[in-house]
Amino acid sequence: MWKHIAANALTLLIVAMVLMAGVVTLGQRAFVAAGPLEQAICLRIERGASLRAVAASLAEQGAVASPALFRLGAQYDGRDGQLRFGAYLVPAGASMDQILDLVTQGGASTCGTEVVLRIGVTQAGYLVRELDPATSRFVETLTLPLDTTEFPAAYQSVAAQADTRFRITVAEGATSWQVWTALEQAEFLTGSAAAAPPEGSLSPDSYEVRRGADRGELLAEMAARQAAILAAAWEARVPGLPLASPEEALILASIVEKETGVADERRVVAAVFLNRLRVPMRLQTDPTVIYGITRGQGVLGRGLRRSELNAPTPYNTYQIDGLPPTPIANPGRASIEAVLNPETSPYLYFVADGSGGHAFAATLAEHNANVARWRQIEAQQGN
Repeated sequence: MWKHIAANALTLLIVAMVLMAGVVTLGQRAFVAAGPLEQAICLRIERGASLRAVAASLAEQGAVASPALFRLGAQYDGRDGQLRFGAYLVPAGASMDQILDLVTQGGASTCGTEVVLRIGVTQAGYLVRELDPATSRFVETLTLPLDTTEFPAAYQSVAAQADTRFRITVAEGATSWQVWTALEQAEFLTGSAAAAPPEGSLSPDSYEVRRGADRGELLAEMAARQAAILAAAWEARVPGLPLASPEEALILASIVEKETGVADERRVVAAVFLNRLRVPMRLQTDPTVIYGITRGQGVLGRGLRRSELNAPTPYNTYQIDGLPPTPIANPGRASIEAVLNPETSPYLYFVADGSGGHAFAATLAEHNANVARWRQIEAQQGN
């Protein structure tokens, strides 16, 4: 009798173990299988949030079918204590395993609200924007000028949220003085830099920062990025360029940056100036003359006068040979690389063509014809 009972018990134990193994296998498959989420969401995790609260939030938003299984999976592989607060973009169909990776690996938040200080060539200001998970595009919710002193409640509320990200964006062609003065006024930065960095030394780029970041450290990061870009481009330069140093390349790149905003033209514009240096021939470019007047501290806001074009200043490339003494703005990577790997062309001249780009010419006669066409376009636009 006891043997019969023991045999039955053993059988039941084996069956239970098989069933348990099957449950575990099914659970593992469900944990890594595509999830039920039909449209991407932005999952916010508050500082100190529990795994149970996160699982419940995911279930409420339709991202997981079983919050209990999500918790068990996290506990099974030891990730239950590794949650990182922030806002995370959970893509449609994400598995529980993928979601757990998103919220435990740390790093910058991938969605939510951003406060952006945009530093442009003509102006700077604040932008508040929110990522739309459905389109993965930012929606602007508030803009404010740089000189704002009393920030509205909407801004203060967003800026105070723990998961709000802060970003600085610097446009190609902005001057070091413009960047420096904007950072000095940025309400979410701290510290101070005594003076504007050397012209051309800052990399136009996007910089994510924490609230309270130090201004001097940020400027140092901008300079380090620019130095690395210039060094790499100089190392990979084509042979035979009429440039004696990386510094000269940076000066010419800043001129190219100010002369064209058309990406496809950069290498051709760079070739024009390099060809002029080879001839040799004066660069004769208005942006350098303007910089000699403003020194990068603002926008001229008018056309150049004949007296200014005739004035013999270090930046007047109508009057001096070769390059000006310093860059005239902060060039981006594309302009630096264009100068050190220019288009092969015979062009020595270019003028606006009315389309936003330029007409190029190898001879003065061709250039004069292009100028005449541009004058006609200007006259028609004036009407």
